[in-house]
Parts: sequence; C-alpha cells; structure tokens
Amino acid sequence: MELITENWRVFRDEACSLVEQGQIKKTEKNNDVGFNSFFKYGWKRFYLKWYGFEHPSALASCPRSVAILKKVKCIKAAMFAELPPKGKLNAHRDPFAGSLRYHLRLNTPNSAKCYIDVDGQRYWWKDGESVIFDETFVHEARNDTEQARLILSCDITRPQKNRLLQSIAEWLSNKIMSAAVSPNTPADKTGFINRLGTIYWTYDNNKKKLKGWNKNVYLITKCTLLLTIACYFIFHL
Repeated sequence: MELITENWRVFRDEACSLVEQGQIKKTEKNNDVGFNSFFKYGWKRFYLKWYGFEHPSALASCPRSVAILKKVKCIKAAMFAELPPKGKLNAHRDPFAGSLRYHLRLNTPNSAKCYIDVDGQRYWWKDGESVIFDETFVHEARNDTEQARLILSCDITRPQKNRLLQSIAEWLSNKIMSAAVSPNTPADKTGFINRLGTIYWTYDNNKKKLKGWNKNVYLITKCTLLLTIACYFIFHL
C-alpha cells in the first residue's frame, strides 16, 4: 500500500473537491445495506471502487485517485469517508474475514479526540499517515472535535493460510460482496443485495399497515421476498 500512502495529497485534493460539491453523502434510497446504520450519526461516503465494480461517478470526479487505485491489485474496495464534528460509529464488527481495512488520513482534526478504537486499542488519525487493522474485531470511531474527519478507506486482500482458504475468500468476495455494490449517483450500479434491501426497507416500514389491512397479502409478500433471495443464491452463486 506504499503507493497509496505516498499519493495521499492526490486523494486529499479530489476528496476535498467532492466535499465542496456535496458529493460525499449518505444514501438517499436506503440502498447501502452494509452501512445503512452508519448514516444515523452523520457518517458519509463516496465509493471509488467496490469488489470488481467501477463507479462512473468516481471515474468522472476522481480520475487521478481511480487511476492510482488500479495499480494496486490487492485493493478490493475503496471509498472516501467523512465523519462530521461530534459524529460517531457505534461499536461493531465486520462479518467478512476475507479482507483487512486500510485507512489513509486526508484532512482530519489531527487530534486525539478524533479516533478509532479497535479491540481496546485506540488510534487517532494524522494527515498523510496510514494504518491497517482487522475489522473483524469490535471497533468504533468518534469525532469529538469541531472539524470533520476525511479519510480514504480500503478493503485489501487478507493473506490466508492456504490456497483452499484463499479460494473460499475469493469466491465470497466475487459473489457475495460484489452483490452489495452501492451507487454514488443513479448512473452507478446498485447490486442485488442493495436492491433487495431497498424493497425490504419499504416493506418493513409498511408491514404493520399491510398486516393490519390484509394478513394474507402480508404473508404472500413476505414469502415472495424470501423466495426471491433463495432464487438469487441458487441461480447466481
């Protein structure tokens, strides 16, 4: 990841330009299943790549950043992530052990009050520096300052103990993680999991009304959603 760290100013400049344009933002259609809960406390993102998918919006707005990322084959996903003043990410752990998380500080408060805690070990971001951690451990982030924190966050391939584990991780990466691609703009692709997530969110918000109106329709709708999920995994994986 040295090439990425060395070019931190390139990423910083394009990320700051996105901030000025208001393009680093939360999802507008609840179509980012993996991070929907993060938006509650102000977290925002802009995808540069996601497990085999390129975002046309990233190519148009961040051509230099995208070009550099393409040179590093171990990077599976990359995004600019902003945590506003007084923002936070509650304690959580990622379920996929096929990657490690890389953070590159671009424009941060450079303060111990803006930090990430991984399994009890606290680290605070400093502009131009990078850190890699295991996101399967419980971690949380807080920004108790008056300045937003802007970083580049990447999923990078986790070295496995043998070829079998490596093959399993690659399969999950190509089939499951890729289906969770989320758009920056309508021109970008929305993966099956996120399309289904949008449907479920709408259904979940209205299920009590639907169940009260007609229980049979409610059950049919629920079974249809479950059947759709099953069919996807049967015929696409």
